[in-house]
Amino acid sequence: MPTPSETYIQNRERIQPNQTNNYDTAHGGVVMHLMDEIGAMSAMRFAGETCVTARVESLDFRRPIPRGDIAVVEAWVYDAGRTSVKVRIRVDREDPRTGECERTSDSTFTFVSVDTHGAPQPVPDLTVETDRDRDLRDEGLATHDG
Repeated sequence: MPTPSETYIQNRERIQPNQTNNYDTAHGGVVMHLMDEIGAMSAMRFAGETCVTARVESLDFRRPIPRGDIAVVEAWVYDAGRTSVKVRIRVDREDPRTGECERTSDSTFTFVSVDTHGAPQPVPDLTVETDRDRDLRDEGLATHDG
């Protein structure tokens, strides 16, 4: 059975001019796209099947990510249903010169495991084995107020 630690993925992408809005910061749709991609990778690692986005919960854009900064996206599975998984996804902006980080977005995405015909497929139970697993599960279950 997969653990939260086994589903943890972190990815970085430098924000380029073609990804920005008229304020020279990352377009919200670009940030959401990055979150969806990394979240799906985490869900698929858990399910062992293709996973599709079913729900996005309270996605707030607290701070902008300036052009040239790095979007650091973290995702992990913290809960599982019969055919769905909940993935906590956080985004920080990172200054490439100093490494300084600041939280910009936080959300929970629900993904459904599907077969090649798009029919929902069962997912395994989530297993919590280590302190890190417990911490990730608890962070996922906590509200994301800040």
